[in-house]
This record gives sequence, structure tokens and C-alpha cells, in this order.
Amino acid sequence: MAIIDELRTPLYFAAGTADLAVQQAKKVPGLIEQLAAEAPARLDAVRKTDPKAVQEKVTTQAKEAQATVQSKFAEVVGGLDTDFKKLGETAQDLALRGVGVAAEYAVKAREKYEEVAAHGEDAVRAWRGEAAEEITEIAVVVEPEPKAPAAAAEAEATPEVTAEAAPEGKKASTRKPTARKAPAKKTAAPAEKE
Repeated sequence: MAIIDELRTPLYFAAGTADLAVQQAKKVPGLIEQLAAEAPARLDAVRKTDPKAVQEKVTTQAKEAQATVQSKFAEVVGGLDTDFKKLGETAQDLALRGVGVAAEYAVKAREKYEEVAAHGEDAVRAWRGEAAEEITEIAVVVEPEPKAPAAAAEAEATPEVTAEAAPEGKKASTRKPTARKAPAKKTAAPAEKE
């Protein structure tokens, strides 16, 4: 049973992903209308801005970012411990933390995977329920009524030969006759010339 669940879970995950995608796609028309309503105001704001003011602002921000990066780099370089043993322990500690974080993310990813698979299973059940109702309606319309007299007529049309009904001195054959194959024709080989 576990193998079946292992095979079904990815399919349910795919169904859940598709169902969630459809739900998100239903929100798109509302977002488009919202963007269309906000677009004129944003375009006017962009047209009214002064390019020189924008350039000055970007230049100021770039200088501040460069100063921050240089000060942080100086702190890191100045704070490096020259004791290699301590650096090795720190690297090992960081590696172990990384493994722990990776394991935590793996657990979270598995939980999300199972949530989406459960959603997909529910979606499949809903789809099957709707489909089952449609199939039942179609089956009622299409299904012919059973014809019992036709089956009885067929039984009467095929007489059975029994030992009692067979002519005297001959046994009734219980084997069905088999079709015989025609014998294969042999073609004469051309005579060899000396």
C-alpha cells in the first residue's frame, strides 16, 4: 500500500499545483483592471519628474552605499582572527549550522509538498465527484434495456449433439471441428546443368 501512496502523491501534487494555478489565474483580471486604473497617474508622475533631480538622488545613494560597503569591509578585515585553529572551529561551526538550516528547509519543503498534495487529492476527489455525476447521467440515457428473449433464442439455435442422439455405433464427438490447412505446394528445383 505504501508503494501506491508513493506513486499517487506526486500525481496529487501535480493536481494540487494545477488547481492552485487556476485559482491564481482567476485573480489576474482584477489585477489588470487595477493596473489599468493606476497607470495614468503613474505615467504622469514619471513625466513630471526632473531627470537632474533623479540623477542627483541616485548619485547620492550610490556614494552612501559605497561608503557603507567600505566601512563593513574594513570591519571584517580588521576583525579577522589570525589564530587558524579558531578559524577552523568557526568554519566547522558554520558548516554544521548550514547543515541544520538545510535540514530545516528540507522539512519545510516536505511539509509544503504534502500540503499541496493533500490539496490536489481534495481537488481530484471534487473532480471525480463532478465527473461521476455526469457519467451516471450519461449511463442512464445510453444504457439499453436487457433483452432476455434474444439470449433464449440463441441457445435454441445451437443444437448440441449428445451420446443419446448420435446414430447407433458412432460416438458423439465432443471436440470442435478444426479447420485444415491446405498442403504446401512444392516447387521443383531447376535441374543443374553440367
